[in-house]
Amino acid sequence: MIDGQRVAVAMSGGVDSSVAAALLREQGHAVFGLMLRLWSEPGQIGNGHNRCCTPDAVERARQVAALLDIPFYVLDARAVFHHAVVEFFLGGYTSGVTPNPCLECNRHIRWGFLLDKALRIGATHLASGHYARVRKKGAQHQLLRGVDARKDQSYALNMLAQRQLARTLFALGAVTNTETRSLAQRFGLPVTQRPESQALCFLADKDYRRYVREHAPEALRPGPIVNRQGERMGEHRGLPLYTIGQRKGIGIAATEPLYVLATKHEANTLVVGGRAELGKNRLRAGNVNWISGEPPGSALRAGVQIRYRARPASASITPVGADEVNVEFERPLRDITPGQAAVFYRDEICLGGGVIQS
Repeated sequence: MIDGQRVAVAMSGGVDSSVAAALLREQGHAVFGLMLRLWSEPGQIGNGHNRCCTPDAVERARQVAALLDIPFYVLDARAVFHHAVVEFFLGGYTSGVTPNPCLECNRHIRWGFLLDKALRIGATHLASGHYARVRKKGAQHQLLRGVDARKDQSYALNMLAQRQLARTLFALGAVTNTETRSLAQRFGLPVTQRPESQALCFLADKDYRRYVREHAPEALRPGPIVNRQGERMGEHRGLPLYTIGQRKGIGIAATEPLYVLATKHEANTLVVGGRAELGKNRLRAGNVNWISGEPPGSALRAGVQIRYRARPASASITPVGADEVNVEFERPLRDITPGQAAVFYRDEICLGGGVIQS
């Protein structure tokens, strides 16, 4: 066992977490597997199972653990998941933003509930199959991008703090996706690559609009559609049904394609315009986490990434208090969406991030 480390691996039954467990085992760590049972909407379509922890996925993870000769446990996280993720999701749409429940799952479930459980039962570290890296520099722990730019997942980990990073191992951060598949074959793991799903894991189907309509109908109030000048152009069916930059489904005949430019929650108004009107060069983010543990004392220049697969855009970041920032971009960006994350980078180092407010 390496330096007395006992590593809990967050297992999903997929290739990435399975290879992470095998690599750590091969490196001499004392490894055990943990899998979470998460809440899912009841229904025949999804068979009442969360997509992240179906019975088949649990069985695959159990088979991998048996092959690696490591203990394996399933933890019931349904109640905390419903409160921290599902209620957050509905609350976001009710308050007029487009929430990102996957980021909240990392914040409260994986590096909250799961990490705490792992430490309580004797783990020194929590490992996962994420493509990211942790580097210790002096007394600080840095979060770095994974070496495979196509699979880098540091954006979704921007909320991690020093306490969490000190207890985290990313076994796949230094390998590519192709190398992971080769390692799975070398280890003889009984897992296959599952396609990445864009659907929310807790829905009985893939229709988030239907879920909002059934569980938060008050958020779907019809209201006016206006242009930048405030001229009424039609009526929308409820603001949660629209996203910034959306073109299809607006339901207005016009001489040029119309795009969603903004949503005004208090006035229950949808603002639309032509392609040339898309884009803004500034945003404000709140609930900001600085991975170093300290906000910068003055404005800094960095790359700011506003979507999971977006490229970082050069910007000036000005702290406003302890947990808010103003961001001003060199060039306007099309898809700045309240409720999504703005994540800050200096080259390969993730400095932190926050939730876009406006």
